[in-house]
Formats: sequence, C-alpha cells, structure tokens
Amino acid sequence: MRFASPLYLLLLIPLVGLIWLELKKRTAAVRFSNTDFFKKNPGSGRYIRHASFVLSIAALFFMIIALARPQKGRVYEEIEDKGIDIMLCLDVSGTMQAEDFSPKNRLFVAKQRAKEFIGKRKGDRIGLVVFAGQSLTQCPLTSDKKILADLIDRIDFGLVADGTAIGMGLASAVGRLKDSKSKSRIIVLLTDGLNNVGEVDPLTAAKLAQIYGIKIYSVGVGSKGPVPFPVDDPVFGRRYAHVQLDLDMAALEEISRLTGGQSFLASDAEALKLIYDEIDRMEPTTYKVTRHTVYSEKAGIFMLAALVFFLLNLILSFTLLRRLP
Repeated sequence: MRFASPLYLLLLIPLVGLIWLELKKRTAAVRFSNTDFFKKNPGSGRYIRHASFVLSIAALFFMIIALARPQKGRVYEEIEDKGIDIMLCLDVSGTMQAEDFSPKNRLFVAKQRAKEFIGKRKGDRIGLVVFAGQSLTQCPLTSDKKILADLIDRIDFGLVADGTAIGMGLASAVGRLKDSKSKSRIIVLLTDGLNNVGEVDPLTAAKLAQIYGIKIYSVGVGSKGPVPFPVDDPVFGRRYAHVQLDLDMAALEEISRLTGGQSFLASDAEALKLIYDEIDRMEPTTYKVTRHTVYSEKAGIFMLAALVFFLLNLILSFTLLRRLP
C-alpha cells in the first residue's frame, strides 16, 4: 500500500486538533425533540450526545485518506532466460538395486541427486527418459520442476522389462532434443551396467547425438569389487549376496568423447553429488528477471466509507438529534 498524494495526510493534524478541542469542552445541556428513546434506554444519552461528532470525524478521516489516493501494488515478473534443454537418461534396471550407495540403493540415491540437480537449474527445460530392457519417456522437456520432481519420485523397478538398453535410452533422449531450438542441448546419462539388449548400439546413439550437436555427460555408478545385492527368497525371505556387477566405463568415456561431453565415475552417494555439481558448473544458465509493480487506486473504498458516515450523521441529525426551533 502506498499514497500517491501523501501531502493530504497533513490534514489529519487539524483533525486531531478538533478532537482535542471537543474533549476540552464543558458539558452542556442538550435538548432532544423526543425523549422516549432515553426513557427506554437509560444512560444512553451521554453516548448519543457525541454520536454526531464521532460520525463527522470518521467521515472527515476517510475523506482525507481518499484525497491522499491510497494505492495497492501488484508485482509482476518477466523472466528473460537463455536456458538450455536437458534430458536425464536414467538406468532403472535390476542391478540398480545394489545397496553399496547409502542410505538405500543406487536408484534411490540417483533419484535424490537428480532432484537436487534440477532444483538448481533455473530457466532450463528438463525432461526424463528411463531405461532397462527398453526405454520409456517419463517426462518430455518441461519448465515445471515440481512436476518433474514428482515423476522422479514415482520411478521404481519394473517400469519396463529388465535388461540394460543404454543405446535405446540415449536414442529416446536424442529424439526429444533433436528439434529443440535451445542454444545448448545436453543429455545426462546415468547407468551402472553395460549394454546387453536393444536394437540401438550406444555408440550409434552417440553418433546420432553428435549429428544434432547434442552433448552427452556419462555417469557410471558402482563400487569396485563385490557389492551387497538383495535376493528375495520365497522360503527364507530377503537375504543379501555379494555379487560382482560389470560397468562398461570405457564405452561411457567413448560416448562422451564423441559428443564433446565428459564421463564420470561415482563410487558412492557423495561422489555422485559432486558429479552433478560439476555438470551444473560446466553448463551454466543465464537468465534475467525484470520486476515491475502495477498500482490500482483504492481511494473509492475510503470515499465510500466517508459517504456512509456522512449519511449516518445526516439521518441522526433529522431523527434523534433533530434541532428544535
């Protein structure tokens, strides 16, 4: 709230003076045209006596506020961004159940880190492709980070048939980016295995990305050596076996090299966080926010209040406070 003509508020000073003078006046006899009201309501005379003055002061107060032109502002934002388009390509194959990443398993931590990453990317459009034995576009490019975060939360094992179709995942991500007009387009590939199914070879998909000028950042996840892996036994329930899971880091390095990206190896949850932070720094986004305030006049409300108090005073002066000749 602001006042467009605040100098009119100085008129409140003499108004306060009028109130002070009224309070200093001596009590005098007041003649009423009809005393039936006071007979029915004993003791109310002293309040009625001041009613006209109070209503006049209220009318003058609201009139002064109206003259000062109170205005209420509403802030509008215009965002001019030069964001980039990003597709997250996430492995949801069975091997992501390995529990060498605390506090749960590889997929759980990958989802957490992905949400942290998208939360930092102001002005970008981001989409999501998941893959196992096949690929599935979970979310096309969007600026709505909340919807994307909700979809990431819903990712779980069993969305598609098991396997590791890295090439199919990359091909789907390239398909989502190839028609983008953004100045920069990237894919963040996260996997813990080697390509073992699918019609598209990972290097073929990488060459396709290269043709369209799409950069791929490859992230391999997994600890060295045997890792704890849950096995659900129908008789003994869940137990853990230590298994050796293969990660084709050489293929990930070649995928990134072909497209001008970079490859990373994350051996634990903290390392994965640092990798996402590094990608965030390597692909900066520039955007500008312009704020302007539009003000709407509220003087009419106060002028209406002044009119109401003036009319009440007028009605009172022709009824209970009517002057006798």
